[in-house]
Amino acid sequence: MTAVAPEQLTVPPPFRRDHRVHAWIIVKALSDAGDAVWTIALAWTAVQIATPAVAGLIVAAGTVPRAVILLFGGVIADRADARRVMMLFNTVRVGVLIAVALWVLAEPPSVTLLLCAAIAFGVCDAFYEPSAGTISRQLVRPEDLPAYSAMSQTATRLGTMAGAALGGVLVAWSGLVGSASANAVTFALVVAFIAIWLRPRFRLPRAERESVLRGIGRGFGHLRVHPTTRTLVIALSGLNLAVGPAIGIGLALRAHDQGWGAQAVGLFEALLGLGAALGAASVLRWRPRREALAGFWALVVQGAAIVTVGFGPSWLVASAAFVIGLTAGYASVLLSATFAATVDTAYLGRMSSLTRLGDDCLMPLAMAAFGALASATAVGIPFALFGGAMMAIMILPLSNRTFRTMTIRDTSSPA
Repeated sequence: MTAVAPEQLTVPPPFRRDHRVHAWIIVKALSDAGDAVWTIALAWTAVQIATPAVAGLIVAAGTVPRAVILLFGGVIADRADARRVMMLFNTVRVGVLIAVALWVLAEPPSVTLLLCAAIAFGVCDAFYEPSAGTISRQLVRPEDLPAYSAMSQTATRLGTMAGAALGGVLVAWSGLVGSASANAVTFALVVAFIAIWLRPRFRLPRAERESVLRGIGRGFGHLRVHPTTRTLVIALSGLNLAVGPAIGIGLALRAHDQGWGAQAVGLFEALLGLGAALGAASVLRWRPRREALAGFWALVVQGAAIVTVGFGPSWLVASAAFVIGLTAGYASVLLSATFAATVDTAYLGRMSSLTRLGDDCLMPLAMAAFGALASATAVGIPFALFGGAMMAIMILPLSNRTFRTMTIRDTSSPA
């Protein structure tokens, strides 16, 4: 497909010696750890002061504004300087967290306070994420994107796991004040790093000035005339719709149905997280020649593993959970790198926002459908249908000659 090439500003060093990008990945991972601390604190505080239904509303409150505003954020990402957008909305996040901490020091936390904080974070995400989705393309060469994605996703998963482990201790020791303050520090660190050290090596073409609604419409028009981009957007948008319900509620349903207990759910989740980290990290050592082809085949294997979770003894479910994590980490790295390397850079922000929108809008429906099927039929039926659907959907990209032959390696130099 035809794409406008970004202008090279400086020559990046080889990725293995690109210490500035390595530092950025570490700073991002620290911020992810802070997010995990805040998420646990928000949920824990919500269940202490509200009914379960209201607590669920608080935790999910950021999703609606994010879904509504996300496409606007994509238009901004294709027009504005990504660094400035990222700094601005991380600064707003710091302000929200400080305001929460100061409020709780003066008054007990309230439902209104938590709802406002969750909504504010959702709005910030809607503007921040599309711009952040373009930053890898401004830092490294296209052929280095799989290595960047592998290291970044591995660091993110480790940071989130560490933050989750720390979050329970921190909220018990210092409550919402300590958790909000800790996350504010991590966001402030990100702002400082972006402002002082993060400098793009490639300047992306900017979208023309027009109304936001026209810019959104132009993004959908871009999908109509670029089938490769359309297939990638659909694949990445639906990447979690089969696996999300299977691990989000399916593992708990299986453990409850079989009487394995909550400890089994914890073991399955741990194996899944370990597999995801290993799958992402494996690309650094064993990178396939055809990244998109390998990523889509990994999702076929993942579909089979989802089916397996619905049947068999606990050891088989544990093995399948590990395989789901392994293939999720592996495919996510390869397909996100292919996406960043091949999508027209003048539309990268809008296409990134569309991939996020799939999760925000369709995941609640997928969760509800999975639970309804499990209630109306046998527990294994939704696993079979969701996993089978994932395998069937992969026929589309795997039968596409472009994806079967595509590579983002630098073919001008020896492999």
